[in-house]
Amino acid sequence: MSPRAAAPDRTEGIIVTNTAFDTGIFVGRVWRDEVSGPSVVVARGGGVFDVTCRAIPTVRDLMELDDPVGWLDRNTGITLCEVSALLEGRAKGLKLLAPIDLQAIKACGVTFARSMIERVIEERAAGNPARAAAIREKVGALIGDSLRNLKAGSEQAAQVKAALIEEGLWSQYLEVGIGPDAEVFTKAPVLSSVGHGDDVGLHPVSRWNNPEPELVLAVDSKGRVKGATIGNDVNLRDVEGRSALLLGKAKDNNASCAVGPLIRLFDATYGMKDVRTAELALTVTGEDGFRLEGKSDLSLISRDPLDLVAQTLGRHHQYPDGLVLFLGTSFAPIQDRDAPGQGFTHHPGDVVTISNAQLGTLRNRVGLSTDCPPWTFGLADLMRNLARRDLL
Repeated sequence: MSPRAAAPDRTEGIIVTNTAFDTGIFVGRVWRDEVSGPSVVVARGGGVFDVTCRAIPTVRDLMELDDPVGWLDRNTGITLCEVSALLEGRAKGLKLLAPIDLQAIKACGVTFARSMIERVIEERAAGNPARAAAIREKVGALIGDSLRNLKAGSEQAAQVKAALIEEGLWSQYLEVGIGPDAEVFTKAPVLSSVGHGDDVGLHPVSRWNNPEPELVLAVDSKGRVKGATIGNDVNLRDVEGRSALLLGKAKDNNASCAVGPLIRLFDATYGMKDVRTAELALTVTGEDGFRLEGKSDLSLISRDPLDLVAQTLGRHHQYPDGLVLFLGTSFAPIQDRDAPGQGFTHHPGDVVTISNAQLGTLRNRVGLSTDCPPWTFGLADLMRNLARRDLL
């Protein structure tokens, strides 16, 4: 039994042209029918190799090593297939999973000026997309680009905060956007993420929602960033807009967190400099012929990624199995889809593709959380599975 019930193959027909998998060192997880369980794999040089062993039964254990790249150089593993076959769904007996297992799944919100303004608009519109356009025009006229170059928590940011309060425009979203404290929340339970090619889910109550293309850091228990991947922090704008206290309902539902395809480890070819300048390209294509394009540019982030890591993990909060951290997005869709002034919202059947030249492509089809394959393989199942395979 795989971690989720069987679903239609969403990877078939994807042509992998990215050369990152030929140059970088990528790690992740696959379900192997042969062992009836998940395995830790490394992808490099165009091939995929199973490196699961008693020392490394999980991706968490690999990330906790001081030098995971060095360990992988010394342990080549068992050849499984070509990278392209795995990513395109052509590898017999193998299914690509989200590349994380025991790590906590954390996310940062309101880390870009544009998305910060959109959160204010959601709040003012009380979750009603029909009111968003008028509020966007008013807020834009008053704020403009004045927030774009602010350093969060700076003296200048404090002055802007005072001015906005004077204008009656202060918001809880502006507080976490330019104040001293970042918004950090739990996106999803451990092991619940879906991977490349899986369906992503929307709670059926939502009528205003969107994808959030984000870069995701893989962080060990000591706070060391070991690599990066791509994530889709699926968001229900109407639910969160009604009340920020509904953040859990807006963010955490069945199949609402997609991560993948693989984690690129930091080495001589890829590191924090690349993270800070990364650009994620997004396309949404609908069965109705609708097409949306956008991007998220990490160079515009208002808090340094390492500051976000420090605000998440430290003496104030420990994560003994490490974590992955969504860094937020500068993408906020306002393109009308169904009617003028209504903005964008997903339709079931939409295909969301998020790409980065150095990390690859994460592709998922949108459905309702109630229709997506249920999450059935939890921590107890993983521990029992690894024990049966003599890996614990």
